[in-house]
Amino acid sequence: MRREALRLYLVTDPVLCAGLGVVETVRRAVAGGVSMVQLRDKQATTEERVVLARELMQVLEGTGVPLIINDDVEAALAAGADGAHIGQSDGSPERARALLGPGRILGLSCETADRVAATKGLDVDYLGLGPVFATGTKADHEQPTGLAGLAALVAATDLPTVAIGGLKANHVNEVLATGADGLCVVSAICGQADPQIAAATFYSSNKGGSK
Repeated sequence: MRREALRLYLVTDPVLCAGLGVVETVRRAVAGGVSMVQLRDKQATTEERVVLARELMQVLEGTGVPLIINDDVEAALAAGADGAHIGQSDGSPERARALLGPGRILGLSCETADRVAATKGLDVDYLGLGPVFATGTKADHEQPTGLAGLAALVAATDLPTVAIGGLKANHVNEVLATGADGLCVVSAICGQADPQIAAATFYSSNKGGSK
């Protein structure tokens, strides 16, 4: 997986996307510069995720933007998505990799230094680190790390990393300065009237931030 794919990572939220719908939100967000998309819908069934993932794959065809399914390896396989993302309480990374095989992306959330340390030797492609700031889109998160805490987590791994939690366009430079490869956002794009404009705000901020 290219580190550049993590530069602006959109996680969908069916409630925040309700106005335009998930598919149209993603279409516009990718046009604005989103570089990776994660389908996240905790209430949906595997079958419902597969249907939506296939629609999203049609939107993403030819863009080079990977589609990842949150916490449902079976849906990722059935839909032919690019990979899956799991939390450390969502099942075994070893089992997820065994199911996905070597050709698909596997991401893992890590909220503490101990959890980052535990990823050594695991066959995962990137780590989602945070929450950096408090966020309303995930009520059961750990205490926010802040930017200093994020920098410490990034320094503890050689894997590609994406920062998660309460991030807005004005945080881009500070987050990239920690060594993270990009930002993962939900409400900063899904909750906006025009996802393309919202994404483009991040994209313009990201231009000077390559590692």
